[in-house]
Amino acid sequence: MQKKYLMTPGPTPVPSEVLITQARPMIHHRTPEFDQVVRNCIEGLKYIFQTEQSDVLIFSCSGTGAMESSIVNCFSAGDEILIAINGKFGQRMELIAKAYGLKVSTLEYGWQEVVDPSDIAAHLEANPQTRGVVVTQSETSSGVLNDIEAIGKVVKNYEDCVFIVDSITGIGAVECKTDEWGLDVVMTGSQKGLMLPPGLAAVSISPKAWRAYERSALPKFYFDWKKYLKSLAQDTTPFTPAVSLMIGLDVALKLMREEGIEKIIARHARLAEATRKGVEALGLELFAPEEGRGNAVTPVWVPEGIDGKQLVKIMKGKHGVTIAGGQDDYAGRIFRIGHLGHFGDFDIIVTLSALEMALVELGYDFEPGRGVKAAEAVFMV
Repeated sequence: MQKKYLMTPGPTPVPSEVLITQARPMIHHRTPEFDQVVRNCIEGLKYIFQTEQSDVLIFSCSGTGAMESSIVNCFSAGDEILIAINGKFGQRMELIAKAYGLKVSTLEYGWQEVVDPSDIAAHLEANPQTRGVVVTQSETSSGVLNDIEAIGKVVKNYEDCVFIVDSITGIGAVECKTDEWGLDVVMTGSQKGLMLPPGLAAVSISPKAWRAYERSALPKFYFDWKKYLKSLAQDTTPFTPAVSLMIGLDVALKLMREEGIEKIIARHARLAEATRKGVEALGLELFAPEEGRGNAVTPVWVPEGIDGKQLVKIMKGKHGVTIAGGQDDYAGRIFRIGHLGHFGDFDIIVTLSALEMALVELGYDFEPGRGVKAAEAVFMV
């Protein structure tokens, strides 16, 4: 039987230690045993989010639930907010905000462009009544990494304006220093850098964001932050949680602490660099701009004359390597190689080997082996 490789930007592979833990007999969530799991998860997430000043909450939902929670807990209908959009998930934040009656201004960039902090500074100077700035740190759709550190320096000068960061594919792959950078709300999902199946999301909430919560008048129930904070005082959750996922998260976070956040980020940077060097050695063009390339996913232009959808299909069906295609206008035009979470050097070598074989089958003209050799050169340093 052919071994399968999941090389998408989410869901991502799950370590065997985590899978085995989740297969244990079910326990009740109102017990001292599970209370300890909750304590461990919150402590571990604070380490990964690099925060001591913010509270961290866990929801049983996808990352989109965390996105919605950031809107309903920070704002009231009619509030003015600014959303920077340079990919599909910035667009999703706009849709959520408008669904709740917010007055949304947008900074629209192409999917191959990086958000410019000076544009945000200019907007806030002209519109000091703005209650929130929303930016995607690592755009899954495009591989673009935005400079949230620089944007944080801008937003912190506005006391009534919260800085909301979608780091769903950033946390665990790139630096995200919640306290040091003045990030008020940061979110991630379990199926990304946390190395779990889908079904959990986590949000960090700064004191400034809690002040915004007290002003907020939008309806909320399941995602009401205060319910979760109150329950955390008793090391529990307000509603029935995804018990097995929480138990798995406890183990995954222990693995991450053992490796260390600095080494985790360095590993992702190495995997990303090897992937980029590998595809470029094959004569392929990277999608994200040089000044804004993240370490979670590498999008690549499909070469002229090659069927991008067929390329993805061949890699999965014939070689056992699942990568992601492009989204929206870029469907069939780009493919995306994920390297976020439980990945090592060998996974990149296998993926590039499968890519080379698929390209040969589709008639692309290149020297076989060049991609693998270029990646190996990065790993051998």
